[in-house]
Amino acid sequence: MRDWKNAVSLSNNEVRLQLHVIPGSSQSVFPAGYNTWRNSIEIKVKAGAKENKANSEVIDQIAIYFNISPKDVCIIHGQKSREKTVAIKNVQIEDMCKKIKRSLRGL
Repeated sequence: MRDWKNAVSLSNNEVRLQLHVIPGSSQSVFPAGYNTWRNSIEIKVKAGAKENKANSEVIDQIAIYFNISPKDVCIIHGQKSREKTVAIKNVQIEDMCKKIKRSLRGL
């Protein structure tokens, strides 16, 4: 079985996350699980995939989760797709992995 850590990498002093976005959910949840087929961490957002609203909510939810500024989160691939790569600055990969692991353990 694939491990959720395969969705996390380090590049150019930024942590990169592979995400599978589920728009139009009843509540926003990050992380919402791990999708083994897509090798991505799932994120649920309330916003629909129109007018960049879902992308904005993805950025906001990740920033809130890691207690960083939304300016430190950038979608670098998949602007118009549910499959996204997000670059995150000002967070240590070890701390990020510990926090994600604790969250995913209960799912």
